[in-house]
Amino acid sequence: MVVRLRDSAVDLLPIVLVIAFFQAFVIKQPLPAIADILFGCLLVVSGLSLFIQGLETGLFPIGETLAEALARKGSIFWLLIFSFGLGFTTTIAEPSLIAVADKSAAIAAASNLIDPAQESLESYSRGLRISVAVSVGLAVVVGVFRILKGIPIHYLIIGGYCCVMAITPFAPKEIIGIAYDAGGVTTSTVTVPLVTALGVGLATIIRGRNPLVDGFGLIAFASLFPMMFVMGYGMIIFN
Repeated sequence: MVVRLRDSAVDLLPIVLVIAFFQAFVIKQPLPAIADILFGCLLVVSGLSLFIQGLETGLFPIGETLAEALARKGSIFWLLIFSFGLGFTTTIAEPSLIAVADKSAAIAAASNLIDPAQESLESYSRGLRISVAVSVGLAVVVGVFRILKGIPIHYLIIGGYCCVMAITPFAPKEIIGIAYDAGGVTTSTVTVPLVTALGVGLATIIRGRNPLVDGFGLIAFASLFPMMFVMGYGMIIFN
């Protein structure tokens, strides 16, 4: 654990140096509440260390073990159902998505795009999260199907982004930025480890698949599909 703390501190050091440089030589003002900032940095280093340790100890093994068990069972139906459920549940619990959805609802209400009542804010935020979660679930299904069939990833990625470009001109301008950001916020702390472990686990157990070549790429689909689904959600909400 000491080594993990040291590594986390080294990883965060460049950020601290950049902030310190601009504070000392550009802004030229002392940092307010320096004790709180230092304490916060200590919490960040500790939290990051524990999080990475948790990934290596728990989440990665769980994802790989479940993927291998389902692949050995030989049921494509249950494997795809599990893939959708994994993508949906990890995304709906993603802290960054919750924050973005709530912020989007507040701004939409301030811009008179939706009713500012609390019920409307919650409905908009919940609908946005569900649409993103469904899209990620389907994205993981497509990614798993690609691994099973050995389909080259670039065919699906290029086709997906062509769909995104085709949908964008027809989407309300108020939702386009949120849709493009949704592709990024879904690939965060909860989703990435489990989805990556699923892909690597499948590519390891399936004969003829290379974990390095075929095991990765599911996150790309999880970034792509939310763009299309959120723009579709915007067409329903704002039109």
